[in-house]
Amino acid sequence: MKNLIYFFSLSLLLLTSCGVNSNIMFKSPKGEYAKKDSVLLAPPTDYKIGIDDKISFTLSANNGNNIILGISNVQDGKQNNNVSTIEYLVNREGTVELPILGYVPVVGLSIKECEDKLEELYAAEYQKPFVQVKVTNRRVIVFPGNGGDAKVIPITNNNTTLMEVIAQAGGIAERGKAKVVKLMRMENGVRQVYTFNLSTIDGLKYSDIVVQSNDYIYIEPNPKILREVIKEVAPIMAVISSTIILVTYIINLK
Repeated sequence: MKNLIYFFSLSLLLLTSCGVNSNIMFKSPKGEYAKKDSVLLAPPTDYKIGIDDKISFTLSANNGNNIILGISNVQDGKQNNNVSTIEYLVNREGTVELPILGYVPVVGLSIKECEDKLEELYAAEYQKPFVQVKVTNRRVIVFPGNGGDAKVIPITNNNTTLMEVIAQAGGIAERGKAKVVKLMRMENGVRQVYTFNLSTIDGLKYSDIVVQSNDYIYIEPNPKILREVIKEVAPIMAVISSTIILVTYIINLK
């Protein structure tokens, strides 16, 4: 009987060791720390339009005269709701198909450069065109410290900071480690990892880092070993207890 109990106990330990805190991602080897001081507080250049970006734009003749009339909601004594919400995808060739113009190369252009280019091209059809361009699918992914609470945060402001996106994600979760905040950023085709400690006032200098499209922000969760073990053990213990009771009953019948 004792041997049976030992066997079940050993099996229990092996099973639970595989499942405890298995949802924690991006673990760093013990004693290894990612770089932090080399990250720039703000991007060195304006955002460049890339493949698979989605852009929307508004176009108005006469240097934006219709936009001003639209703000007052009046144009020639009539209601004016001339607002464009159509999105256009930048394809694998680096071009985007736009009304009247057809395919226009835009990859590698800043938003201002794209606006200037479209104004130049639309000048053949419109008098003094005024163009405003937005990239509508810029976003960062935030893991606030609980595995199931990851959020995709759209970037609507070119100067959106690390602290802002953490706040939009609901702040650092109760289980999250403020002292281990990882920023994972694509640089020259390789995703670099920067680690910050936001648990002290010294970490305030990192809170104003301007995030970039497709950044990952991962706040490492505290490994709650006891709770996870209990969670894993409970159903197995129920099976073991039932088995022991059944075996004991059979032995007593003999």
